[in-house]
Amino acid sequence: MKLALLAISGVRCRNEELLAMGLTLPGFVERSKVIASLPSLGLLTLAGMTPEAIEVSYLEIPAPGALTELPGHFDAVAISSFTAQIKEAFQLADRYRAAGVTVLMGGLHVTARPEEALQHADSVLLGEGESLWPQMLADLQANRLQPRYDARARNFDFADAPMPRFELLDIPQYNRLTVQTQRGCPFNCDFCGASIRLNPRFKTKPVPRVIAEIRRIKELWPHPFIEFADDNTFADKAHGRELVRALLPEGLRWFTETDISIARDPELLAMMKDAGCAQILVGLESPTASGLDGLEHKANWKLKQREGYARAIETIQDAGITVNGCFVLGLDGQDATSFDAVFDFVRQSGLYEVQITVMTAFPNAPLYDRLAAAGRLLEPAAWETCTLFDVNYVPEKMSVTELELGFRGLARQIYETEFIEARRRRFFERQSTLRRARVQAAPAADLSLHQA
Repeated sequence: MKLALLAISGVRCRNEELLAMGLTLPGFVERSKVIASLPSLGLLTLAGMTPEAIEVSYLEIPAPGALTELPGHFDAVAISSFTAQIKEAFQLADRYRAAGVTVLMGGLHVTARPEEALQHADSVLLGEGESLWPQMLADLQANRLQPRYDARARNFDFADAPMPRFELLDIPQYNRLTVQTQRGCPFNCDFCGASIRLNPRFKTKPVPRVIAEIRRIKELWPHPFIEFADDNTFADKAHGRELVRALLPEGLRWFTETDISIARDPELLAMMKDAGCAQILVGLESPTASGLDGLEHKANWKLKQREGYARAIETIQDAGITVNGCFVLGLDGQDATSFDAVFDFVRQSGLYEVQITVMTAFPNAPLYDRLAAAGRLLEPAAWETCTLFDVNYVPEKMSVTELELGFRGLARQIYETEFIEARRRRFFERQSTLRRARVQAAPAADLSLHQA
């Protein structure tokens, strides 16, 4: 049997003016392009659980609509996609089924809308794929494939995590590869449509398994740049310390996402820097209390951190790790003054990198259900607008037009070349000052030891 794993991804911005701006303003939609160009770690992981009797291929298909003919000759295909491109994934699935190829689908969107996916797939896998993928394949081979395999009530044990099939990739086409160290998040933010929606349990992968994956990548790419594909890598500080200690001898450069509480652990920050951490992305969401209040459902945790934002950014960046601060515009509670508030905060805090997005109602997040119940979704099934840059709902305290215009205006300010260069220059000048201070302090410390 020949099975193809098809990853559908691309630039996640539909607004033509924003996309045009991205071609002239350094940094705009850059992070989105990075995300879209990452390989599908989920599909590679499933490949690692696929029996040797099945011949597996992995294909990146950034623009399915541009295909004049279907790639390859397969008995079955498994398709994964972002919500923003799920309709293109469905069109591709329809073409394969018309050609007599069995279509399997899974992932966040399919888990949220299985009935929709079943109109285009022969079978869907819901929740964490590792739990039922072997059974799904066994049934496929035995011609008893079921319409759905629902793993949402299961909890896959990360101690059993398979080795992803990184060797299926054309390595030179990537500037970074992904490794997962944990899944889920201890927080529950209103808009979040990440892995917490596959399974609400927060769990960590045993560090030896993480290191084994990294070493496998190094066999294929001796000096890789790694992105940890986590929702919140250092939410569990004990696991984080164990991970960083294990990374110290690996000679990596890496990027990850975590929350602002990392600033309260300077020892861990120093270890992260020594272990090759280049940058962390932190979801700041808003510099104002009105944007943060009620955003995190369990304990309003985001709001409680706001007053310490500026000091935390300084602490992290003083450790030599740049911060990519992520802000969400159009949050309930925000009005048209929020754009200036974000710009002022970025300027004053000296953030090295900035990512701005529009609040987006994903079909698997609490936000979607809340806005749907209030009649505030512009087009409830317009998944192509779930890009983080396009507005798909009616804001609470401004109009759709005000949000769109304000967002574009802020983008022009944030991603203006001189402003970017000024922030980065400030970071490097601060690093030079700190190095000089450490050098000057060293002789004094030595003298005190001799006197003692």
